[in-house]
Amino acid sequence: MKIRDYAVIYEQGETNWGAMVPDLPGCISIGGTFEEVQQNIQEAIELYLEVLQERGESIPEPTTKVGLVGVAA
Repeated sequence: MKIRDYAVIYEQGETNWGAMVPDLPGCISIGGTFEEVQQNIQEAIELYLEVLQERGESIPEPTTKVGLVGVAA
C-alpha cells in the first residue's frame, strides 16, 4: 500500500474546527478541538479512499501544496 500525504486546510470557527482536503472533493470534517478535527479528518480521508477502492475508482495523487507567507501588517 502506497503512503500519500494529502494537504489539509484547517479553519477555526466560532465554536469548532473544520477541515477540508482540496485533492479529495467533498472530504471534510469538523471537531470541537484542533486535535479532534485532526483525528476526524484522518478517518474521513481513510473512508473516502476506501469507498473509491470499493467502486473501482483510482486513488487521486496529492497535488495541492500549502505554505505560510509572512507579511508585515
